[in-house]
Amino acid sequence: MKISIGNDHAGTDYKFAVIEHLKSKGIEVTNYGTDSNSSVDYPDFIHPVANDVEKGQVDFGIIICGSGNGANMTANKHQGVRSALCWNKEIVQLAREHNNANILSIPARFTALPQVLEMVDVFLETAFEGGRHQNRIDKIPVSC
Repeated sequence: MKISIGNDHAGTDYKFAVIEHLKSKGIEVTNYGTDSNSSVDYPDFIHPVANDVEKGQVDFGIIICGSGNGANMTANKHQGVRSALCWNKEIVQLAREHNNANILSIPARFTALPQVLEMVDVFLETAFEGGRHQNRIDKIPVSC
């Protein structure tokens, strides 16, 4: 499995822990995030993750910023990306089962690290249910 990860300054510490957690499971990780706690602009680190997901170069993406909102909004500008802002494992599970989320957006300032690692595991282990949910996903892209 291949994962791209990106973060701004608010998510650096969590990003390092998530990478270590993923690598311990034998998962290949591409790190696009900042490695510093100095202020940066989150789109610079989120667009590369969304590009990888959009182009099918990775299985999933994980993005982290303070609230998770800016990162999530940025990622969802890409076609075929279904980024889900999640703050507990139940929302993560539904985002995968019902929405076939392919990017997990984590709000670093509103989650604890053990909770985040659990959310990552649920994200990677939960399958999309398909069926009626696929019909809804098919209606997400805008056709003008």
